[in-house]
Amino acid sequence: MSLLTSLARLRALDEGIAQPVATVRHCHLSARPMVFIPLKLSGEAAAPLAAMLGSDRERPRLLAVTQPRNRDLRFAWAAEVAGMLLPYIEGFMNDTETVERRNTDPYERAIDAPQLIVPNQAGVAFSRLLGRSTRFRSADGPYPVPEVVPLLGRWLTYLGERAAYPGSSLMLAATEELGRHWASGQSSLEDANLAALLGWITDGPSDAAEDPLIWPPAGPATDPGFDAEVLAPAMDSESAERVTEALRTQLEPTWRLMWQAIDLLAALPEGTSVAQRWEQDRGSFSAMAVHIAEGAPPQARRDGAVGAAAKLARMERAQAAYDVQRAYDDPLVMAEYRLTGEAFAGEVVETVPDNTEGEGRSRKLRPLVVIKTDDPVLLPPGASLGTPQRRGQGAELVEAGQGLATLKITKGMGRGKTAAPGAVPEVGERVCYTSLTDDFQGSPALPEPEATPWTHGGPPLEYVPDDEDAREEWS
Repeated sequence: MSLLTSLARLRALDEGIAQPVATVRHCHLSARPMVFIPLKLSGEAAAPLAAMLGSDRERPRLLAVTQPRNRDLRFAWAAEVAGMLLPYIEGFMNDTETVERRNTDPYERAIDAPQLIVPNQAGVAFSRLLGRSTRFRSADGPYPVPEVVPLLGRWLTYLGERAAYPGSSLMLAATEELGRHWASGQSSLEDANLAALLGWITDGPSDAAEDPLIWPPAGPATDPGFDAEVLAPAMDSESAERVTEALRTQLEPTWRLMWQAIDLLAALPEGTSVAQRWEQDRGSFSAMAVHIAEGAPPQARRDGAVGAAAKLARMERAQAAYDVQRAYDDPLVMAEYRLTGEAFAGEVVETVPDNTEGEGRSRKLRPLVVIKTDDPVLLPPGASLGTPQRRGQGAELVEAGQGLATLKITKGMGRGKTAAPGAVPEVGERVCYTSLTDDFQGSPALPEPEATPWTHGGPPLEYVPDDEDAREEWS
């Protein structure tokens, strides 16, 4: 937890209401998200009990497994979920745009993409596990299931994996996104309770928010008291209507909370970099759609050594880029880096826009800017700098001391002998410069999968799904 977030939590505790830790929204919000609230059977890892889902807040759909230990009923439930989720997902595949790429062929990218929103990280984990439990199934053979079930499993697996990708918005956990924008006066563990977290953000803490009779857990686990006193007797009665209505009482309150969370996030202005990250999401979604349409097999149980290393490298670069983009988009996030000395802000007190370096043909325009700042400038001379006010501009710290920092602009001034209008900050302008930049190292040089060294298991065998995959237990 950062220093500013800790201070915000203390202030929230003192004032009795959550404090904002962001000025803009750092995730994309679809105009038509699919809210998905799963419930699972207590004591089981992935045995579904019910789900409430839909893209219309006024028309939620409740799907229940009245006898969760009955295999046929479980997969019939999965087919019902597929009947809701798959048309929603496939509805984004028809409208595409052609994206030109340098030194390679253009490709078709979906103009929009689906967005699944679950209550919390446990909901993401359950969705991913549910995908793993269904994507290897087959409509024929020794363990037949409805044809749509394996396809549902592949999409849930994909969305669950994408949820772990820094900055992705294809699958969001409501508590995670709320916690990224507000700091409550409770612990991070308590923030996983959607009702309690929303209570801090809207009205301040309330005992009612923690009462499972008023606000049942947001899934996927149910309250033990409900299991023992309501659910078990309903199942023993073998009344499907009684079980369904009991489950409805657990899901409808969370359904209302989910749309309240969406409204809170939608009220924040979208960060500048969000659209760029959503483009990446749309590209990833389009690639997955093509992958499935071409008849490729479902995702393997485990990545090979080379594939795992490449995935880790991509996620590390994505995390670094996401951190920089959030800081550039949001002065509250940038304030964290000002405290640690990785950024400084202040007022421009002097400029030398026509300063140059070198002689003759090697002469280069290098405008100087002097900034008066109250921030500690802990960066060494020569440090590379960027600025949120002029994205794409590069600078270098010349010297700092006695409340002044001198830097020279090294790129982003135009191609003329004088700087382009507006490229050099004006005297009196307030600016911020930071060592955070998106100039990251390229991808590591990895061998081809067939050249995997013996120390990492050697070349992986080609993955071919078979009936043994379907033997995996549901729970």
